[in-house]
Amino acid sequence: MPETKMEPRTPRTADPVPIKGHGLALKDRRNLAVTGVSRVISCDENAAVLETPLGNLTVGGQELQIGELSTQSGQVQISGKIEYLQYAENRESGGGLLARLFR
Repeated sequence: MPETKMEPRTPRTADPVPIKGHGLALKDRRNLAVTGVSRVISCDENAAVLETPLGNLTVGGQELQIGELSTQSGQVQISGKIEYLQYAENRESGGGLLARLFR
């Protein structure tokens, strides 16, 4: 049987970087470091909604500011008076309005 040689696969640069794992580090209720963020859905001075592998994370508080955001590594730094953290399950689109009405 002839020997076959496998060429190493090189990753394409256009592929998105997969985010693995998710973590939170809160210090003194003023500084929050979040890893594993795939995107920031919304942000204002009272709440930030972040998409993570474990669901959408809502960070609520006062005078919230995103200090650092890296979409490549999935890291986000939030500062301000942090009052709560809440997860909600990510919902995939079920097809459209009719599909949602007839569930």
